[in-house]
Amino acid sequence: MPARRRHSYGGGSSPATASSYSTNTLTDRSSPPATDKPSSVARWISGIFINCFTPPDSLSSKDFEDSEHNIRSRRSSTGSVQSHYGNANETDKNPNQRFSFDEIYNATKNFSPSFRIGQGGFGTVYKAKLRDGTTVAIKRAKKSLHDDCQGSEFMSEIQTLAQVTHLSLVKYYGFLVHNDEKILIVEYVANGNLRDHLDCKEGKILDMATRLDIATDVAHAITYLHMYTQPPIIHRDIKSSNILLTENFRAKVADFGFARLAPDSESGATHVSTQVKGTAGYLDPEYLTTYQLTEKSDVYSFGVLLVELLTGRRPIELNREQKERITIRWAIKKFTNGDTISILDPKLERSPANNLALEKVLELALQCLAPHRGSRPSMKKCSEILWGIRKDYRELLNTSL
Repeated sequence: MPARRRHSYGGGSSPATASSYSTNTLTDRSSPPATDKPSSVARWISGIFINCFTPPDSLSSKDFEDSEHNIRSRRSSTGSVQSHYGNANETDKNPNQRFSFDEIYNATKNFSPSFRIGQGGFGTVYKAKLRDGTTVAIKRAKKSLHDDCQGSEFMSEIQTLAQVTHLSLVKYYGFLVHNDEKILIVEYVANGNLRDHLDCKEGKILDMATRLDIATDVAHAITYLHMYTQPPIIHRDIKSSNILLTENFRAKVADFGFARLAPDSESGATHVSTQVKGTAGYLDPEYLTTYQLTEKSDVYSFGVLLVELLTGRRPIELNREQKERITIRWAIKKFTNGDTISILDPKLERSPANNLALEKVLELALQCLAPHRGSRPSMKKCSEILWGIRKDYRELLNTSL
């Protein structure tokens, strides 16, 4: 039997403690230099970053078993889940389609292991074909009596997915709750997740052009969440394993279990006060220390993702020597020392076009990684910058042929 692709629909999370990061309150130390050169701004930001937020060297496997451990908060209660069927708001064939448990049961052959494509903290994900021929991913929540976060995360994902529709977001088909079963039905994305491709687990090396397309797709998806939904949505768990790839290597952002509504601008609120959730290595240090969540927390995570795309490394690399374990810190120091080229994923060719993309995307990443949210660009600005970088890259690539 051929190997099954692994997906990240499940949104798994494991506990870690906020004390694994610096807990010093961040304060402004200077203003950006008066210059229009992106590299100058990026170097200023990298200097502040190194001074203000330097993750500890003493990471061990006890702190993080791997870079995919999620930070979970404790919640005192969760809303009740009513037993009813959810409609598929965005289905192409029948916007009023409803699902029954019998249909899901039959489609997965009683949740047979042969249909399983993913496993996470939320539960198990199955690939199945519905009666109308639609291939979907079915997320089956764990039947845990002790996880008081599960019900709220399930409802959060439903409420978020039901109101969004974008080419670069995983499509929502519907949900149902049947006795103690909680089922979410979403689009099946055939080509695995970004992290597996960066690790070459899918057999193909992602070239720079593809990586730029993926970065741009993700930026557009998050821009949509921040600007074109009402109310705006903060994803809160942007990471490479939550970026699914189509067969044409276009990106779709998945897993909205941690999503939160952004503050209502009309009320004058600037942030949402909430306990920390997210994934170690991607967490906004300001959110981590103040518990104040904003759209700029997604921007920070996106900056980590950009570094991941450039280097091929995970945000936390426990098997490397100590000075290279925190990938963004290692990359920033290389940039500051004028040795940017050495961070390029060794699987990528060192060509003029790749070198240009490396410099420009890293400059953007460092702006996203500014320790204070006020210094970070908006996701719309990130999208515009990436669009320009991709255009320049393609032009240089064509002239080099």
